[in-house]
Amino acid sequence: MAVRIIVGAQWGDEGKGKVVDLLSKSADFVVRYQGGANAGHTLKFDDREVVLHLIPSGIFNGDARCVIANGVVVDPKALLDEIGHVEQMGVDLSSKLSISESAHVILPYHRILDQVKEKSRGENAIGTTGRGIGPAYVSKVSRVGIRMSDLLTPGLLKEKIEHNLADINKALIHIYNEPVLDAAEMFESLKPSVERIKPFICNTARLLHDAVDNEKEILLEGAQGSLLDLDHGTYPYVTSSSPTAGGACTGSGIPPTAVTHVMGITKAYCTRVGNGPFPSELLDSTGEELRKQGMEFGATTGRPRRCGWLDLVALQYAVRLNGLNELTLTKLDVLDAFDTIKICTEYDIEGQRTDIFPLSEKKLCKVNPVYKTMEGWKGSTTRNIAKLSSLPENARKYIGYVEDFIGVPLRIISTGPKRSETIVRY
Repeated sequence: MAVRIIVGAQWGDEGKGKVVDLLSKSADFVVRYQGGANAGHTLKFDDREVVLHLIPSGIFNGDARCVIANGVVVDPKALLDEIGHVEQMGVDLSSKLSISESAHVILPYHRILDQVKEKSRGENAIGTTGRGIGPAYVSKVSRVGIRMSDLLTPGLLKEKIEHNLADINKALIHIYNEPVLDAAEMFESLKPSVERIKPFICNTARLLHDAVDNEKEILLEGAQGSLLDLDHGTYPYVTSSSPTAGGACTGSGIPPTAVTHVMGITKAYCTRVGNGPFPSELLDSTGEELRKQGMEFGATTGRPRRCGWLDLVALQYAVRLNGLNELTLTKLDVLDAFDTIKICTEYDIEGQRTDIFPLSEKKLCKVNPVYKTMEGWKGSTTRNIAKLSSLPENARKYIGYVEDFIGVPLRIISTGPKRSETIVRY
């Protein structure tokens, strides 16, 4: 049996979707454990490109049952659209998809609250996608959330919507100067989605407990990245849940003692979407070149990603935070065109050198990265390369330096978006 957690080791967008798709070939279950439709996982196979937001990335490769677990917040309409898209591609979801009855539901008022709150913050906006994820988690923590199981009881669902809107409409009128929402209209608008989603709703905790007992192969897929963790990330510029390995257990119901592997995914450089500290960010032509070569635009929003050199201080923090015992390095090919490549190995904060990732926003904003400069390889890492020894020498040196610095083996090297553009070192 193997229970492997796949976590982003940076600020998200590390390429988790491709890795989960690749590893799902031999998995029995692939489980999405947190986040919502604010995360886009891009998959490329058979000359197709697919972006998944809620359905786990293992849906197209192998026979694994894909589970949307209790830690996810689900927009029924977004999920329905995604189900339709996947089924149009020839996948029969009737026996392949399960949704936790304990997962919380994103309702229209969550999206509206998300958007008006971001607008009211002005220059201090977090940079959310405006899809209601944060407010849905607020409802969950405030114990007024609506769960998937509530969708199965129409009378209770209607009553909860009415109760929640009584408070929300007051805020919309008196705080945000926005029009009120109609509970009956919202209830009716949910009906088509509810009817379609009903067959997939079940007790996924029991399903996964049985899978562990029967020594099944399980992949746990996170959204976003460790540095966006609500508790351990660059607060307040973080997501509303826990993308870290600890969040995988809470968000799925699988006990920590069942976990056998924790794999972190890191790009060969760094990116970030939205606002917040980014120590190795490049605001020059090099940053623009990284964005161009890496096609760094958000899969969900289309927003240009901020780009910078690989930050080993931040990566080492993610390794310790998650207990990573294996790493995947993605987008190595993006560095093919550079004459020299830099890696951040230390921070200088007001004249003091440190290798500790600071959690204080004030300190993070004062970081000056200290770089090691390496020679580029100016050659392709993609063409017909299936093993590490076939890579250009300087590319191998780059990989070796990262591996030695972090002290965790790089098990997978991704040199392009396709499944075939991968070096697996097992």
